[in-house]
Amino acid sequence: MTMVAPLETPRLLLAILVPLIGAVAVMLTGKRPNVRETCSFVTATILFGTVVSLLPAVLAGEKLVYHLFSILPGVSVTLRADAFSMVFAMIASFLWMVTVIYSMGYMRNSHEHAQTRFNACFALALFGAIGCAFADNLFTLYLFYEIVSISTYPLVAHHQDQEGYEGGRKYLTYLTATAKGLVLPAMIMTYVLCGTLDFSTNIRDGIFPSDASRWMVTMTYICLILGFAKNGIMPFHSWLPGAMVAPTPVSALLHAVAVVKVGVFSTTRVMLFLFGVVKMDDFNLGIPTAYFVSFTILAASLIALSKDNLKARLAYSTVSQLSYVILGVALLTPVGIEGGIVHIVNHAFAKITLFFCAGAIYVASHKKDISDMKGLGRVMPFTFAAFGIAALSMIGVPPVGGFISKWFLLVGAMDAAQIGIVVVLLISTILNIGYFAPVVYSAFFGKPADPHVYDGVGEAPLTMVVPLLITAALSVAVGIYPDFFLNLIKGVFV
Repeated sequence: MTMVAPLETPRLLLAILVPLIGAVAVMLTGKRPNVRETCSFVTATILFGTVVSLLPAVLAGEKLVYHLFSILPGVSVTLRADAFSMVFAMIASFLWMVTVIYSMGYMRNSHEHAQTRFNACFALALFGAIGCAFADNLFTLYLFYEIVSISTYPLVAHHQDQEGYEGGRKYLTYLTATAKGLVLPAMIMTYVLCGTLDFSTNIRDGIFPSDASRWMVTMTYICLILGFAKNGIMPFHSWLPGAMVAPTPVSALLHAVAVVKVGVFSTTRVMLFLFGVVKMDDFNLGIPTAYFVSFTILAASLIALSKDNLKARLAYSTVSQLSYVILGVALLTPVGIEGGIVHIVNHAFAKITLFFCAGAIYVASHKKDISDMKGLGRVMPFTFAAFGIAALSMIGVPPVGGFISKWFLLVGAMDAAQIGIVVVLLISTILNIGYFAPVVYSAFFGKPADPHVYDGVGEAPLTMVVPLLITAALSVAVGIYPDFFLNLIKGVFV
């Protein structure tokens, strides 16, 4: 097979500079709110357009790169666009556009303070996320991963009260401690063993030499899986529910667009392009990982069942759902890997819809607890209909996108002859029903204790309702027509 030389393109540099420039523009226009929000939206639109402009070359099988500088032989800051990176970059950049509109409605109607800082940090978080998406090596990935952690701290601690500072402190402590305590040593071990930190160009071979110490490779693998703690794997998950003290648009950013997706993207990137399918299979790293994250899938779902606060229930749902991505890749079967990667897409659309709905509910009715939402769906039908659609995706009901994910994961588990994983997926689906169905049922069919409690309550402002309807519709669209993303994901196997 003839190897095609990577194509050098400065558009990769432009893709990561756009949100950085946008953050500066937001700060400069902070005293004019309309101009500030316009800058945010235009920046997000330009970023999405820049990412999409890379798509034809990637679909044609090109590997796009842009080298910035080298630190040591085999250690550089280099960008790369391939099929896997495009999946994440396209979702993150598109959903940023939608979130900018939603955030404007939420922040203004909630009369939140420091909205300029909020928008600037949002842009910086996307700067880090896109950098992670286009990282060509472990060093570049680590650099942008840390940028995401630092830039999102002010968002988590946004309210600047005791609860906010405690949530922000836990958030930053967990993520920076695991990154420095586990990822950095793993980078050193990788460099010692391989002489480079560059990712492989295919998912088969990885970069570790055939005579590498089994013990060293295994330890490196464990450090990286646990070190990228944004993936929400237990026991390094509690930062995620703790971060729910942030405004709802931040929760949407954390759970659907940037932070947790950076975690699972980084984890699966190193699994596939650092270790490779063959090495993981030879060293028996895949299936044990699948069973290890199965505990997170089930335990987090059980905790979600016990939560009455809507955002807390959604937070533990996220902890559970993230591990589907890692589980699919860890099965090491083509269908399982496809299922894991496509779940990045399906979870993004569904989970951002759920958090958009939670924010709309709060702005319109000031309700946070599920037990206080009986009958609320009858006065907020569009919001709760969107919530129901997104919940169906999380459960895995056709024709919504989550069905595609779970179908591929189930087939991948059977291809790997892992009946235990099939059982885990079936039980987790039942638990998904258990913590989502009561919310929708109670909202539409429940009766509030006070029949006048919702007098004067209606839908949230259009700037909030329209984005959540768009993302709910897209959850259905990717379920009915999944071919675009599935064809893109097939490029991962080239």
